[in-house]
Amino acid sequence: MAIPLVPKLLRAHLAALAENDERHDGRSRWEARDTELEIGVLPRAEGSAKVRIGNTIVYAGVKFQVMTPYPDRPNQGGLMCSAEVRPVAGPNWEPGPPSPESIELGRVVDRGIRESGCIDVDDLCIIPGEKVWQVILDLFAISDDGNLFDAFALAGVAAMRTAVIPEKRFEIGAEDRPLNISKTPIMCSYQKVGGRFVYDADGKEELGGDERIHITLGDDGHVHSLQKGLRGIFTEDEFAEIMEQAQSRCKDLREMVNKAEEAG
Repeated sequence: MAIPLVPKLLRAHLAALAENDERHDGRSRWEARDTELEIGVLPRAEGSAKVRIGNTIVYAGVKFQVMTPYPDRPNQGGLMCSAEVRPVAGPNWEPGPPSPESIELGRVVDRGIRESGCIDVDDLCIIPGEKVWQVILDLFAISDDGNLFDAFALAGVAAMRTAVIPEKRFEIGAEDRPLNISKTPIMCSYQKVGGRFVYDADGKEELGGDERIHITLGDDGHVHSLQKGLRGIFTEDEFAEIMEQAQSRCKDLREMVNKAEEAG
C-alpha cells in the first residue's frame, strides 16, 4: 500500500533529523515532554486523575459495581478497563463504536495493571460465590498529541491508588474503605522514528514512525507486561537500551504518583 504524501514527507524529515540525533521539537532521544499529574479531579468518581503529557490530555475515573463472581474464581473480584477517545481529541478520531485503536489502548493498559497483581482481588469478595466488587477503570482522552498509552496508564494507576470502595452507599458496610492497591505499575512506551527508538513520541512522530514497544514495570523493576505494536522488529541491543531507559523513567513517574497521593 502506498504511503500518503504527507506522512512520506514527514518520515523523510524525521529520518534526516535522526541522522544528527535530533528530534523535530528539540528534545533529546530519551527526553520526555513536560508531564503533569493531578488526582481527585472528577467529583462523582470513586477515584480519579488527570494527566498531561505535552499537549496530550487524559482523564481516568474509577467506579465500582457489585457482580457475581466467575465460577472458577468464587472469592475474587474483577477489573474492567476501557479507553475512549472522543473526536474532540484530534482529527484521527471519529464518533461511533470504539475503534480498534481505542480497544488496543484499553487492553494494553489493562494488561499492565492486571499482570502486576497490584489489586488484591480476594479483598474484593463480599459473599463468596455470590457477590464481589468489580473495579471499573474508565479512560478518556480529550487531546491527543501522541503517547496516549503512557498517559492513560499513568492516570489509571493514580486514580486507582486514590480510589475508595463505596460500601456505605451500596449498604454493604458501615463505612467506605480504600481500594487495596499494593503496587504502582508504570508504563513507558518507545517508538522507532527515523530508524532509531525514542521515548514519548508525539503526534508527528507517531504519524511518521514505525514499530513501538510498551513496557510496564513494577516497584521492584520487574517486568509486568511487554506489548509490541505495529510492524517491524527490534534487535537485542535495542531492547537492552530501551529497558535500561525504562527502568529509570518508570522510577521517576512512580515518584510522581507517590507525591501526588501524599499531597492529595
